[in-house]
Amino acid sequence: MAAVRGGASQRAVAARFAVGRGTVQRALARAGTTDLEVVGWADRSTAPRRTRRVAPELEALVLVRRADLGTSLLGEQGAVAIWRSLHEQGVADVPAVRTIGRILERGGALEGRRRVRRPAPPPGWYLPAVAAHEAELDSFDAIVGLRLFGGAHIEVLTGVSLHGGLVAAWPGEAIHAPAIGAALVEHWRAVGLPGYAQFDNDTRFLGSHARPDVLGRVPRLCLALGVTPVYAPIREMGFQAAVEAFNGRWQARVWRRSFALDTAGLVALSAAWVTAHRGRRASRIEAAPPRRPCPDPLPAARPGPPHGRLIFIRRTTIAGRADILGRSYPVDAAWPHRLVRAELDLEARVIRFHALRRRDPSDQPLLAEVPYRLPSDRAWVARTY
Repeated sequence: MAAVRGGASQRAVAARFAVGRGTVQRALARAGTTDLEVVGWADRSTAPRRTRRVAPELEALVLVRRADLGTSLLGEQGAVAIWRSLHEQGVADVPAVRTIGRILERGGALEGRRRVRRPAPPPGWYLPAVAAHEAELDSFDAIVGLRLFGGAHIEVLTGVSLHGGLVAAWPGEAIHAPAIGAALVEHWRAVGLPGYAQFDNDTRFLGSHARPDVLGRVPRLCLALGVTPVYAPIREMGFQAAVEAFNGRWQARVWRRSFALDTAGLVALSAAWVTAHRGRRASRIEAAPPRRPCPDPLPAARPGPPHGRLIFIRRTTIAGRADILGRSYPVDAAWPHRLVRAELDLEARVIRFHALRRRDPSDQPLLAEVPYRLPSDRAWVARTY
């Protein structure tokens, strides 16, 4: 203030003391023409000088009226009912409905409970190795129902890794099990094998649903390469969120720009965009868990049941049972309508059911261990990949 009164400009003073010009102007207005030595520079309260708080007597009347309305014929005792009752009684200066609600909240007269906001579980929380950042999870999905200008129908196989955000997309006229297997081999030979590969329960990813205990080409390929296939729960939100978000991004950045392209042009545009997307996430991809090299050539396909482990994320029924590969297995009657992780060990011939809770993602106790009867060799209809 002494510098400004000495003739310096407000802008120069603000720059000299590293404050805003508004701060200088507020100080000038506060000082006025008073001597600087007697101006009170202490911080002032931010509370308003005047308040329009409801009188304590009226607040007490609102609480009493709510108790009276609880015994009325209708039993309505909310803020709107209290406001209407006070108007009918002829009370002067009736508070607004929202104000009555705040009075009820301050008086502890509300029966409802506020929703408890808990932190979200870590990515891949339902797989302990993935949640601990010890293994990578590749999620795959299919985009269907697209049609190029000119009549060609298009389906797209998409994939994204959970930790690294490594994306992939394969547009084509049809996405079937042999094409999916070829795309996975091509992808994993280029970037390495993850610990887990997650899919939905589509027949092209799991196998035919016509009979129980049938595994298609895709899970057989994963088991042959030492990748644990994971199948997301049916009609559950969140488990495939990463790849579904990538599906929307691919359609917004690639599909909407391919109006005048043919299938070959769409494939080239998608490959270029995927390469650019990977370049942007290079640091994140490098920080992801390490991958194993993909064998070349692939292990020879063997007839009969494969070896390894499959994981199914399921929600139990009201009786505490879970459906795995077309069969229902008992889990726990005290765990109805809850999530479980079913680990199907083909070598040990057993299914282990672990409890899953988003509230406590690290606690996954074993609920049940059910023997799994391997079907006869004829039941394994898909013998190659």
